[in-house]
Amino acid sequence: MTQALTPVPVLNADPAELAKFSDLAHRWWDPESEFRPLHQINPLRLAWINAQAPLAGQRVLDIGCGGGILSDSMARAGADVLGIDLATKALKVAQLHALEAQTPRVQYREVSAEALAQEQPGQFDVVTCMEMLEHVPDPASVVRACATLVKPGGHVFFSTINRNAKAFLFAIVGAEYILNMLPRGTHEFAKLIRPAELASFCRDAGLDWQQTRGLGYNPLTRRYALNADTSVNYMVSTRRSVA
Repeated sequence: MTQALTPVPVLNADPAELAKFSDLAHRWWDPESEFRPLHQINPLRLAWINAQAPLAGQRVLDIGCGGGILSDSMARAGADVLGIDLATKALKVAQLHALEAQTPRVQYREVSAEALAQEQPGQFDVVTCMEMLEHVPDPASVVRACATLVKPGGHVFFSTINRNAKAFLFAIVGAEYILNMLPRGTHEFAKLIRPAELASFCRDAGLDWQQTRGLGYNPLTRRYALNADTSVNYMVSTRRSVA
């Protein structure tokens, strides 16, 4: 009898998006570079994640880790962290930084969320997927992979950008073309994700919606803050159903 082969997941990635971030890879850890917003928001999102799912001693997966800004900080908070991405140059930067900074308990792999979900289902206490869903062709597929990778009762965290006129004005026109906070072309309006759409992806994947927070920016103080306004940047916490 011929044994059925497990189908290999179609790579859920946009080559243009990978190239975009690979070209900037050497600047990931420069806090005054194009990645300055990520450095500024990282303490906020780390504290928010840690408050809901204390990271110390947990096995954590960071999907779309890029150069490792969040992965590194979660490891320093006491978690055993695996960061994954498909941007080769960004991963090499993350690995080099971990060596130079002697960051404990963090590893990096070039693998898709879907492929890892086949390899290690239900193996992580916490899964994070931040600023990544709006850069892939099929965000629902990534959400399903997150739900597969986390243990029953485990936490999955997402962050992304809403799709509406205000988000277009603030996150694209303002951030990329007026304030030059991000490289032009970083985000495509059609790929942005409304909270209702993300909620549907989560529900279909068996993830229970827990909490939503907005992330606002004050151009006068040049500071970010968490708030209740999810009309532009927002974060979501979910948990995998136990049953």
